[in-house]
Amino acid sequence: MERAYYSAQIEDFVHASVEAVLGELADNNQFALEITQKNAWKQQIELLQRLLPTYSGKIYFEYSIPRMGRRIDVLLFIQGVIFVLEFKVGERTFHRQSIDQVWDYALDLKNFHETSHGLLIAPILVATRAKQASIHIGLTPHNDNMLYPILSSAQSLPDVIAKVLALPKGQTMGVEAWEKGRYLPTPTIVEAAMALYQGHSVEDISRKDADAINLGKTTDAIAEAIRQARIRRQKCICFVTGVPGAGKTLVGLNIANQHMDKA
Repeated sequence: MERAYYSAQIEDFVHASVEAVLGELADNNQFALEITQKNAWKQQIELLQRLLPTYSGKIYFEYSIPRMGRRIDVLLFIQGVIFVLEFKVGERTFHRQSIDQVWDYALDLKNFHETSHGLLIAPILVATRAKQASIHIGLTPHNDNMLYPILSSAQSLPDVIAKVLALPKGQTMGVEAWEKGRYLPTPTIVEAAMALYQGHSVEDISRKDADAINLGKTTDAIAEAIRQARIRRQKCICFVTGVPGAGKTLVGLNIANQHMDKA
């Protein structure tokens, strides 16, 4: 599954037409495209194409956070630093809810995305019409290469990115290695079910310590028990046991999803 509606090397992105980027975003969008969303994407594209020509790296629009069933507006990977950008187009104020939103996205990557653990992550809330005062950039006290949410206007965003890139980075890696990282939370059954119905693969959101063969055998055994119960017009109860993280929730959701339309 593609993690983002649009992704490209920054050099390719800045030379692409706005219409081409918009077209790919619209094609990959799973929902009805509203004019407000299209206009927001257009403003983000135009701003970032003006801002990024001097940088190399990769850009992702609508980057998926499977556990939360949400998408990051824009993720930038530059010099081994992850920029999590949440845009509030037309906003003049930095609302608490929006600050928490970009903070949650960054924390999710830091804690649950395998190759993001050791990298510097900068969550940035961009209120495009805000009047910028001073820029505050600070590391959390946990020695985990995580910055507190940075509040930025559209005009100040170039300075914010430059100042973050000037910070000591510690661990770094190339974008190809970063993209291979697995997403490893153990979701609650409610979170997993929500993601399943929102079009994500359960394998994308679940850490499972049992190997694929064991999970496959367990799933097949339950499926056979269901088949036999239907043939014999009987009821049966299947108990699946295992250590935390073994994949019990994954097995149950897969079985339920496979047989949902056969009841």
